[in-house]
Amino acid sequence: MSAARGGGMRQDSIDPVIPTDEASITRAVSLPAWIYRDPEYFAVECDEVLRPSWQVVCHLADVPNPGDFQTFDFIGEHIVVVRGDDGKVRAFHNVCRHRAARILDGTHGNCGRTMMCPYHAWSYDLEGRLVGLPFRKSFDVDPADLGLKPVEMEIWHGFVFVRLEGGGPSVAEMMSPYEHEVAPYRFEDLVPHGRVTLRPRTVNWKNIADNYSDSLHIPIAHPGLTRLFGKGYRIEATEWVDKMWGQLRDDPSENLSERLYQRLLPDVAHLPAERKRLWTYFRLWPNVAFDIYPDQVDFMQFVPVSATETMIREIAYVFPDDRREMKAARWLNWRINRLVNAEDTDLVNRVQAGMGSRAYEVGPLGAEEVCLKHFATKMRRLVPEARLDRAPPRGWSLRRAGNR
Repeated sequence: MSAARGGGMRQDSIDPVIPTDEASITRAVSLPAWIYRDPEYFAVECDEVLRPSWQVVCHLADVPNPGDFQTFDFIGEHIVVVRGDDGKVRAFHNVCRHRAARILDGTHGNCGRTMMCPYHAWSYDLEGRLVGLPFRKSFDVDPADLGLKPVEMEIWHGFVFVRLEGGGPSVAEMMSPYEHEVAPYRFEDLVPHGRVTLRPRTVNWKNIADNYSDSLHIPIAHPGLTRLFGKGYRIEATEWVDKMWGQLRDDPSENLSERLYQRLLPDVAHLPAERKRLWTYFRLWPNVAFDIYPDQVDFMQFVPVSATETMIREIAYVFPDDRREMKAARWLNWRINRLVNAEDTDLVNRVQAGMGSRAYEVGPLGAEEVCLKHFATKMRRLVPEARLDRAPPRGWSLRRAGNR
């Protein structure tokens, strides 16, 4: 028996049958609206999609010295990346092994030679070992068993990634189809340009991810990008990465900031000719994006907070270059993309509002929407309930767990 359909009708107490055929998984429709606002689905998604995914924390240049650290909070977990006295960078759960208190506060800093919990002064060295235990004689424990719990980490071209659960490909394997494109940018030599910014949004994280990889809205909602790229904006999807790109046009834009950017963007000697005026965007499954420009590289992360809340986390990195033209180009880049971000914010707000309507279940995907189709197919494989156009009766996630 399937769930009742139609506005105002009560759902049956029996869960609908979830299709298992390949056609239902790969069909050319969007993900259903209910999974963009359902707390039960969000909890399952955290386990099945987000915990096994790679998340970018920082760049090695953000932690240059022993004791330098960066923190990152993700779906209830608190993580710290810290450089040790031996020069190595490591990732740990930022949670004391005594009473679970957070150890290091703030987004970044330097903790000196040890990480000390402010609750009972348990202290850990920069390799995560427990080295300070007040009232030690009162504890029947071996300090060697109570070091900070490590988090799986990978350094990819200077960027530090962490993963709460393993099993999938490495970041390098995910990005392998584009290694030849990334290599010329010399990511390892980048330095931070500004600081990490956090922008809260009252939308589901998938809504932002969908918009990032959507190309059909560019000529409609982003007149600035259209002036810069004309009809040359392209997209493609691989197993783990979406790619979008566009070459800057030579025709001067009618917009002053865009026209100045076109004119002032200087030559970058280490880039091949075909990349000197190319903007490229990569979205790594499922929620990490890199915006790669000739003048700078940004990462953008759609950090899920709840079923209807997301924190956009981003920062720019640059190759050291003191030329006035380069400084101007970077400022103009920020000015251009600030407007693009405002346009996208309006779009995702409109979509999130519509996802709450009983009039909308799923929408068709066109032949050119390859990234959205690929993302939806991957989601339906990982969480079978995403194949249902309407939500199952409440409590489905508990029944799902019980049937495993």
